[in-house]
Amino acid sequence: MNECVLYDLFEIIKSRKEAKEEGSYTCYLFEKGLDKILKKCGEENAEMIIAAKNGDNEELENEICDLLYHMMVLMVQNGVELDSVMNILDQRAKKIGNLKQFHETDHNS
Repeated sequence: MNECVLYDLFEIIKSRKEAKEEGSYTCYLFEKGLDKILKKCGEENAEMIIAAKNGDNEELENEICDLLYHMMVLMVQNGVELDSVMNILDQRAKKIGNLKQFHETDHNS
């Protein structure tokens, strides 16, 4: 398993935007528009947070997948290419010397 799965899914989502397919959930999202897509991203994000808080890793994995899917629908809707995002992630991974300092907090003051 590798990033190819993400690219394959992204291409399927792009194709659904171009050629409507009866019964396709992705087509439904595009038909409903940006507000619906954003709502679904928010819902999936909240569900991911709850799964993490509950310590249910199986549910967390599923919610992460749902969020990734809906984020890709958002990307296609807004014309953001997966390559662009992957390139930014690649550049960020190469950064060194960007460490955050830990600070001790005096909780008594």
